[in-house]
Amino acid sequence: MVIERNKPNSAEAIYKRVREKGRLIPDGLNYIDSWVAKDLSICYQLMETNDATLFDEWFAAWSDLVDFDLVPVVSSAEAAALASAKPPQNKSSSGAETPSSK
Repeated sequence: MVIERNKPNSAEAIYKRVREKGRLIPDGLNYIDSWVAKDLSICYQLMETNDATLFDEWFAAWSDLVDFDLVPVVSSAEAAALASAKPPQNKSSSGAETPSSK
């Protein structure tokens, strides 16, 4: 998830650039969807890539108008699986739990 915090009074310039040049997203970085605060100050963009370095290229193209935060996210189902995953128990060769596993 990319959180874009628009610099003061930059909304008009941002949308003008998008109209004229597009999103300026490098190949391999895929736009999924976005949500914008009603006051146009923040945009939340769901993006997908196998190469996280592409974010740096994209952020550089907009750094004059936008400050970025990158937050790796997973789906709700993946989060539930992660939350319910239990670490493996450490057992001695006899099968008894070792003190480090408590």
